[in-house]
Amino acid sequence: MTETTPAADALRIAFSPCPNDTFVFDAWAHGRVPDAPALDVTFADIDLTNGMAERGELDVLKVSYAVLPWVLDEYALLPCGGALGRGCGPLVLTRGADTDLTGKTVAVPSERSTAYLLFRLWAADVVPGGVGEIVVMPFDQIMPAVRDGKVDAGLVIHEARFTYRNYGLHNLADMGRHWEDTTGLPIPLGAIIAKRSLGANTLKLLAESVRASVRMAWDDPEASRPYVLEHAQEMDPSVADQHIGLYVNEFTADLGEDGYAAIRGLLTRAAAEGLVPPLGPDALSFV
Repeated sequence: MTETTPAADALRIAFSPCPNDTFVFDAWAHGRVPDAPALDVTFADIDLTNGMAERGELDVLKVSYAVLPWVLDEYALLPCGGALGRGCGPLVLTRGADTDLTGKTVAVPSERSTAYLLFRLWAADVVPGGVGEIVVMPFDQIMPAVRDGKVDAGLVIHEARFTYRNYGLHNLADMGRHWEDTTGLPIPLGAIIAKRSLGANTLKLLAESVRASVRMAWDDPEASRPYVLEHAQEMDPSVADQHIGLYVNEFTADLGEDGYAAIRGLLTRAAAEGLVPPLGPDALSFV
């Protein structure tokens, strides 16, 4: 879905309709960031934007950090705008308190997602017998599938952290807590990438535009509220606020040393498990 009728030279961008993304990009998408390029906005869930990145579609995309090893030849990681943090990782949910997932069927939102990498690293540590079948389904269908017994467990993301109890589900494990306990690093979830072919000057302008849009949202949160709630898929406004508070933080304004360490740490460990291709030494360089 395209948000506006953009100028012919607008940059084509895709991000999710989730509150953290609409909060971050509201000012920029609506032309309130001085000197920022015009945007042609498409809303798509993360597994769709991951696929767009792998096919080289669009100029700017919000993707999973997990997909970076496949796309960094064509795209550069922007040093801002994404989602990292603490206490914000994916959860593994079950109907009961059974703690053994050996041989069990687990629903996941994508096999090219950061959530999936965190899950596989966790399972390698605590499910020595190995989980069973992995079933990919849209993230909003996972909790009903677990509740209805269609799968044994589900890996959930986004606002499901705040709503899983409504489905009568049990939080078996927090992937983010496991990551933080074993690495001491923040949890890398979603990245903003832009085509390297845009050139160094444009990439720098994009980073400046993202940062300005984030700061404007922080300075005047009410300005973004109509955009956030319009696309929040009937989410309770209080849940939307919790979502923003959890996923939009200092790492959104700048990845910083800890942010880059978290990204490289995740992808290095995942490569060691054979889950992703190895990163080159300069793969995460911006310009």
